[in-house]
This record gives sequence, C-alpha cells and structure tokens, in this order.
Amino acid sequence: MRWLEKIPLIPLLLAAIFMGLAPFRPEPHLWEKLTMLFSGSLTQPLDMFDLLQHSALLILVAIKLVLGRRKEELSQ
Repeated sequence: MRWLEKIPLIPLLLAAIFMGLAPFRPEPHLWEKLTMLFSGSLTQPLDMFDLLQHSALLILVAIKLVLGRRKEELSQ
C-alpha cells in the first residue's frame, strides 16, 4: 500500500467528493445507487458497477486515513 501513501490526501479527497457527487443534476449517482442498495432494488450489474465506480475514491480516502492513523499509533 505504499502507492497509496504517495498520493496526497487533499487532491484525493477533492477527487472523491467530485466523483461522489457527479453528475450534480438531477441527483448524484452515488446517492441514487445507495438508495437503490438500501431499498433492495440494486440488481442490475451496470448499477452495481456504477456504485463501485462512484464510491471507489471515497473507499481509498477511508483506507488512507485508517492506515495513516494506524501508522501514527505504531510510531508512538
């Protein structure tokens, strides 16, 4: 996971927010797909791929933050 450590947090966070909110109108895809997931109507493979695509950078941000915190705890 060294490649993830090399990516600066702020640009990654901005890209994650942008991808999470795209397209801005009429409704962000991530919100739409999460709504479908929790209602049980996320059944089409294309919709599942869309959910993964729009949430991938948010998942990377979360992993980066968890690994950074774990690294800080181990260094103390």
